[in-house]
Amino acid sequence: MTEESASGIAELGFFKRATIYRCRPIRISKPGQAEWLCESGKEWENTRLLFDLTPRDGRTLLRFTHADWHAETDYFVSCTTVWGELMFRIKAAAEGKSAGPLFTADGMAY
Repeated sequence: MTEESASGIAELGFFKRATIYRCRPIRISKPGQAEWLCESGKEWENTRLLFDLTPRDGRTLLRFTHADWHAETDYFVSCTTVWGELMFRIKAAAEGKSAGPLFTADGMAY
């Protein structure tokens, strides 16, 4: 992932950056809410990434939504599955555990 710090735009690159998802923050409400607009990248264009972090019983609850998909295609199903796997990795990292790579190709972790 790279970030253009002046504009706040983030580029998420996958598969050796053959696929780039360009995301721009459109709402940041401290301390725990954020909304990003996906400006490019296959079927992500004009979808939104919503993050809501809420303190709960000495822990933090993360609610994540990838909203405004245009259709339930095979790619949509694939992305939904990947987001689910990423949530397990975020949880592991927050608990101080090794999350391990999600993607591997040619022996390289992504």
